[in-house]
Amino acid sequence: MVNRFTRRAADVVAPAGGTGGRALPAAVRPEGVAGPGSDISRRPGQPPAVSVPAALVALVLGVMAAGLLVPEDVHLATLFIAAPALMAAFSTALPTGSVAGLSLVAAMVCDIRDGLLGSPILVVHAATLLVVSLLLVAFCRCRERSRKETSRLRAISRAAQRVVLRPLPRRIADLKVAALYRAADTLADVGGDLYAAAKTPYGIRFLIGDVKGKGLVALDDTAAVLGAFREAAYQHPTLPELAAALEGSFRRHVAEAAETDPDAAERFITALLLEFPADGGVMRSVSCGHPLPLRVHGNRVTALTSRSPAPPLGLAGADRENYRQEEFRYAPGDAFLLYTDGLAEARDSSGAFYSVTERDIPWRTAGADPEALLQQVHADLLRHTNGRLHDDVALVAVQWAPAC
Repeated sequence: MVNRFTRRAADVVAPAGGTGGRALPAAVRPEGVAGPGSDISRRPGQPPAVSVPAALVALVLGVMAAGLLVPEDVHLATLFIAAPALMAAFSTALPTGSVAGLSLVAAMVCDIRDGLLGSPILVVHAATLLVVSLLLVAFCRCRERSRKETSRLRAISRAAQRVVLRPLPRRIADLKVAALYRAADTLADVGGDLYAAAKTPYGIRFLIGDVKGKGLVALDDTAAVLGAFREAAYQHPTLPELAAALEGSFRRHVAEAAETDPDAAERFITALLLEFPADGGVMRSVSCGHPLPLRVHGNRVTALTSRSPAPPLGLAGADRENYRQEEFRYAPGDAFLLYTDGLAEARDSSGAFYSVTERDIPWRTAGADPEALLQQVHADLLRHTNGRLHDDVALVAVQWAPAC
C-alpha cells in the first residue's frame, strides 16, 4: 500500500518518455514566491489606456468628416456603431456611454446632411445606435461587477491563505527558507497541499503534505493537520513521536467529520517531517507516504529515497514504532527542495511527466539562494506544462547557511 502512495516519487527522477535534450518553449514568468502572484502590470510596448478613448473619438470625428465629404447618396451613419463597440471591449461603462453619445450625434449630423431628416432611415439609424449602445453599457456594468466580485474573492482567499498557510520566514536560525504555493482552483491561494515550519528545542522542524483531494474542498483537512503540527512540534522530542501524535490528531478530526460527511473515512494525507538540529550537518526525516526532498549539491540534484516509509496519515497507527526515522548528512551551502505531487505528476501536452532532475536548470546558480531556486523550478514547470497546472503545487526550499 505504501508503494501505491509513493509510486510517483520515482517519476521525479526518471519519468516516462523523459525530456532531456528537448528544446524548451518560451519562458513563462512565475507568479512569485511565498504567496500568490503579483498584480498584473502593463506589458512593455503596450499603449496606455488613455490612448484608446482618444483614438476612438478621433475615429468618430474622422468618419463624420468623411460623411460630410462623400456624395449625399452615400450614407456612413451605420459605421458609427463600431466606436462604442470597440470602447466596450477596452473600457468601462462611462467612457463607453460617452463615445456612444458622440457617435449618435455624429450619425445624426451625417444623416441630416444627406437629406434624411424626414426619412425613416434616420429613425432606423438612431434607434439602432441607441439600442446597441445601451446594451454595450449594460454589458460593461455587468463586467465591472464581476471584476469587483472576483477581486473580493481573491482578497478573501489571500486572507484564508495567511491564516491557514502562514508565510514562512526567509531565515530560521542557520537555515535560509523560501516557499511557493499554487492552488488548482483559479481563485484560490490555498488548497490541499500544505507546509509549515517550527523552531523547537529539538531543532527546526518542517512539515510538507498533500491532502486527498485538491483545491478548496481539501481546506478542512489542511487546516486540521497544520494546527496539530504547530502544537505537537514543540511537545515531542523525536520525529516518530511527532508523527504518531499527528496520526492521532488526524484520526480524531476524521471521526468528527464523519458525523456530517459519510465519506470522511476515506480521507488521508501524505506527509513528510524533517528536522534540522541546531548544530547542523544532518537532516532527520520521517515519511508518511510522502517523497523525500531533492538535494541540491553544487551543480547536481539528487532525489533522496526512504527505505521504509509509513502509510499516509489516517491510514497508519498511532504507535511511534510504526514510524522509522532516517538521517541524511549535508554540507554548508546544500539546499533541499521539498515538493508535493503537483510537481511530480505534472504532464506536458504529450503526457510526459515532469522530472526536475532531467531539466536544464542551472543548479549551481539557483542553489545559492532558495528563493531563486524556487523561481527557476516554478518557471521551468510552467514551461513543461505550457502554463496549465491541474493540481495544487507546494514547494519549499531549505538551505543551510550559517551566519558568519
